[in-house]
Amino acid sequence: MLNKPKKGFSFLIRPLVVGLDLITLCLSAYYLLYPSTNYLYFGYLMSGWLVGASVVKFYEVYRFTTIVKILGYCVKQSLIMFLLVFAYLGIVKLDQISAIDVIRFVSIVMLIISINKFLVYTALRKYRLLFNGNNRSVLVIGNSKQTKELVSFFNKKKNLGYHISKIFTDDESDNFDKGFEYLKENRIDEVYCAINENGNDSINDLVNYCESNGIVLKFVPDVEHIPVTHLHTDYYDYIPVLSVPKMPLHFQANIILKRMIDIILSSLVIISILSWLTPLLFIIIKLESKGPLFFIHKRNGVNYGEFWCYKFRSLKVQKENDKLHVSKEDNRVTKVGRFLRKTSIDELPQFVNVLLGDMSIVGPRPHIPRYTDAYAQKIDKFQFVFRHSVRPGITGLAQVKGYRGEVQSDADIIGRVRHDVFYIENWSLLMDFKIIFDTFILLFKGQEKAY
Repeated sequence: MLNKPKKGFSFLIRPLVVGLDLITLCLSAYYLLYPSTNYLYFGYLMSGWLVGASVVKFYEVYRFTTIVKILGYCVKQSLIMFLLVFAYLGIVKLDQISAIDVIRFVSIVMLIISINKFLVYTALRKYRLLFNGNNRSVLVIGNSKQTKELVSFFNKKKNLGYHISKIFTDDESDNFDKGFEYLKENRIDEVYCAINENGNDSINDLVNYCESNGIVLKFVPDVEHIPVTHLHTDYYDYIPVLSVPKMPLHFQANIILKRMIDIILSSLVIISILSWLTPLLFIIIKLESKGPLFFIHKRNGVNYGEFWCYKFRSLKVQKENDKLHVSKEDNRVTKVGRFLRKTSIDELPQFVNVLLGDMSIVGPRPHIPRYTDAYAQKIDKFQFVFRHSVRPGITGLAQVKGYRGEVQSDADIIGRVRHDVFYIENWSLLMDFKIIFDTFILLFKGQEKAY
């Protein structure tokens, strides 16, 4: 008997959501654009909505999809709806509907649908966490570092609903065979397998079995031997060829867009905050200790280029010291400096670096040159070079995930670089704004390494 995965009602969620969205679309058109609408227009709207949703992958939201991606889908779908409605009005020449009517219609529709989308997304996560429902039974096979990290991820993110049925990540040589036998004897929804540890025949048997029984099979590559996680697949006849695609932050249009945001926001901070805070801190810092207002030090920027990075001075002035990182009970930190560092106010002058083009508001944190050389010896060379292909930032993904301040072990710098590489590969404006928002939240909550 074929060992098919269990069937629930999860397959009904997406059709129900699509149906609810189409009803919302038509009702909104009826009440906000009527009497100029007709049945042909309703058909046009629904068809356009479904085509647009297919193009932007609006309904391709899975349990592992991030909130930032969902926000991106909503923005793209909104733009498509604006184009569709204006195109229709241009063709049929309906003067009764103004541009304001269209903006109001699309805004209300997308607001309602976006709220519904996030409610369903959140409700499912809460349902999985509180009631242990909507789960996927998972089998993990392989002894690579990535499979072990995947197990840790599943255990930590209970709201994703991945229930680990069995793990075969030990050092035994028949690991794969044991996992395959377990798969045949138990009901499994998804299999995650380390691809580099098994022969072609074993992999083919696993693929054939999973395809025959409706089981989702996903391979976990050994990313320690692959410099980036996003690889593009081309087919030369029937031969798959992997290549490293251009990252979002390597396209000129995205670089210009990000730079424009940096200029606008940094100018606002300099005018509205630094203009009065700088003279005030000049007095306060001078009253406590002798020395300059600013601490100026070289940092590595784009392509390892060096630049002068500005901070409000938080340490006592002393001779050049080999120890440049500040530790938890560092006696070099002044009383005012401890407050500045705890609140990250000492970093505000870096908005001048942003305006000058040395830095960005969001990006990998810049390192002191001497530390750059030391860190490069501890991790994959390509990844370390890769993080220097974009402007460094005042804050970044690694910092909001806890990798900030003093580097106490190799794990700290490895984790920091991995988050930096992920940021570069997956950059979007929404991600930048989310990191900025998370940074503000952490300023109020405080971070363990903010000393």
